[in-house]
Amino acid sequence: MTERTLTDLDFDSLGLHPTLSSGLHQAGFTRLTPIQALTLPETLQHVDVAGQAQTGTGKTAAFLVTLMQRLLTSPAKADRRVQDPRSVILAPTRELAIQIHKDALQLGAQTGLRICLVYGGVDYEKQRAQFAEGCDVLIGTPGRLMDYLKQHVFSLRSIEVVVLDEADRMFDLGFIKDIRYLLRKMPPPGERQGLLFSATLSHRVLELAYEHMNSPKTLKVESDTVTTTRVSQRVYFPATDEKLPLLLGLLSRMDAPRTIVFVNTKFAAEQIHERLEKHGLPSAILSGDVPQQKRQALLGRFQRSEVAILVATDVAARGLHIPDVSHVFNYDLPQDAEDYVHRIGRTARFGASGDAISFACERYAIGLPDIETFIGQRIPVEPITNELLADVPPLKMTRPRGDRGRPGSGPRRDGGRSGPGGRSGGGGRSGGGGGAGRGPRPARNEGAASTPAAAPAPATTGSDGN
Repeated sequence: MTERTLTDLDFDSLGLHPTLSSGLHQAGFTRLTPIQALTLPETLQHVDVAGQAQTGTGKTAAFLVTLMQRLLTSPAKADRRVQDPRSVILAPTRELAIQIHKDALQLGAQTGLRICLVYGGVDYEKQRAQFAEGCDVLIGTPGRLMDYLKQHVFSLRSIEVVVLDEADRMFDLGFIKDIRYLLRKMPPPGERQGLLFSATLSHRVLELAYEHMNSPKTLKVESDTVTTTRVSQRVYFPATDEKLPLLLGLLSRMDAPRTIVFVNTKFAAEQIHERLEKHGLPSAILSGDVPQQKRQALLGRFQRSEVAILVATDVAARGLHIPDVSHVFNYDLPQDAEDYVHRIGRTARFGASGDAISFACERYAIGLPDIETFIGQRIPVEPITNELLADVPPLKMTRPRGDRGRPGSGPRRDGGRSGPGGRSGGGGRSGGGGGAGRGPRPARNEGAASTPAAAPAPATTGSDGN
């Protein structure tokens, strides 16, 4: 189908509760996005739905409108206590839970619904105190939510609507046992409505939906590509010691008012952040082990444009609805093809355009074929010229303890995958050292920087559910 930002269907045609309709108008919601137009006619009739659409297309508003409309037009269970939520929204990361809560407060500003938020890393007792004042909608990450449940702070016996947002990420972060535990504490599927939304619906996610939902309809916004066409994608093939000079060179040549640079490890993030600062480019680091209050402060600085560059591990790949992100750099290609989609989805949101620039270096180029297979397209290759490379003093690095000798701790000798049409050897699209699509250049003995030898373990994000 042709990609459209909005459809001709408007919210006024849905017969929503007046206070909800007023909140939508106040927030600037008039016409529906494709995923909203596809799912809302079903979900507003209490049908269970597993919905899929590209990131940044309005999935959050789709399930918030559904659950608020139901709570506003249906009575609560007779035996419900004031601290027992009527609806629960489960999110895999703190950032996503916080963003959903922000959207819920905006859309439900005039509804009178009491909306609670719980997640790990912040004041335990302060969050617990919310329930004494009453809770209609509970938004949270699995770990902290389970803590309160086991302490009998609330029960899930009165749940009328349950939402699983980014369920595939629940699997990735190891939360799926917790999710199943929570679902078993709720009324059976026939007595509640289940909604599942994600940018990707894998077989394991659909299996979860069919196991814990009431004959859900699978609804997908079809598109010619997995990634939005509003993102301009390109890939460079730098040698390892060219990555940092190339990043600095590109940043100095482009108008990039708000940029996210993705890496695979915290160690790499720290080294890149240090060099960006020395190069006169203010930046901040966002990784899984940054304390929650500091995370929020960093994101606030980024949103206020006090820093133009956010260096992040995959903790920032989902759930961050930061407006006007113009550029996303995959300094390290992700090791999971789906993460590529979520990373570049931080730009070109809600009809805007953006640029996604990837570096296929000796270590991570092996993942490029899987990424291109997953997104169903070849990513255009850009040549590397001397003019693109900034002069950077050598960066003396020490490998983190325990990294030596571990599998995958060094670049592949073969530079990636080979075979018919593959990317090994000279010329074409090479996964190894010299790059692709560029002629020979004079050797440079000065000004080259050695980028960090990233530890092979992925960045720690599992704490987000605590």
